[in-house]
Amino acid sequence: MTHADLRADAAARLQRPLPGEDPGAAALRQAFLSYLQAVPNPTERACAAGHLTASAVLLDATGERTLLTLHPRVGAWLQLGGHCENADTTLAGAALREAAEESGIDGLTIDPDPIQLDVHPVTCSLGLPTRHFDVRFLVTAPPGATPVRSAESEQLAWWPVDALPEPLGTGVPAALLAALGRYSAAAGIDGSPAAADR
Repeated sequence: MTHADLRADAAARLQRPLPGEDPGAAALRQAFLSYLQAVPNPTERACAAGHLTASAVLLDATGERTLLTLHPRVGAWLQLGGHCENADTTLAGAALREAAEESGIDGLTIDPDPIQLDVHPVTCSLGLPTRHFDVRFLVTAPPGATPVRSAESEQLAWWPVDALPEPLGTGVPAALLAALGRYSAAAGIDGSPAAADR
């Protein structure tokens, strides 16, 4: 597959509204679609105007804990995820690959439909200011999964969804709430555990 195929997958996934999408989230999704059409290489990190990234909100098998990484450059606890690679065939596949690489956990499962979108300014590893058009997915670990920290993390730990660490990345609480909603819907649970109000 090529970046053109990955771009086509992203466009197809983002045509559908996200569950519980409000007008602001719908407008953001439309902005993602417009960006995909306007920029020739939106999935490549070399795209200076900004590029798509894929994140994984990783829950344990009970849905009671989330795995977060203390990101060395950002200096805050974040969900797992990162840039798309040439071998990625779908955005969900990119998120799953990133989650497996950063968590060291085998047997992860992913919901292939995005749970949330976010755009934020960053300085990438190339040293240039840009934007990440982040597409976030729910990933679930098998029972008893023990993470193994990679070189990409200062720390890696399970946190109760209602007791998140500080400093916490600004988009993490909203992404976690979206993940818990999807997890609860898939499990047939009314409501979801309350993430920390941040």
